[in-house]
Amino acid sequence: MPVPKRKRSRARKSKRNANKGLEVKAFTSCQNCKSPIFPHQACSQCGFYKGIKVLKTKEERFARRMTEKKKRAQQKMEQPEPVVQEQSE
Repeated sequence: MPVPKRKRSRARKSKRNANKGLEVKAFTSCQNCKSPIFPHQACSQCGFYKGIKVLKTKEERFARRMTEKKKRAQQKMEQPEPVVQEQSE
């Protein structure tokens, strides 16, 4: 198995790694709500991608849960409670 003859110096290693710099990511704005997003990704604020709704937002999920909760509460109130008959011996 090959083994390096000498240790690579820090300067040589740093010179080699100097060209691996980070690039600045590009941002675009959402067509629907104008919030900043990465290109080719759905907007996390409004859930739109290229003008089409593809995601449900947090507010929409919360509103749906609340309406379902209200419906269940109304159904509970409308149901008559079962009458328990006492048995006499």
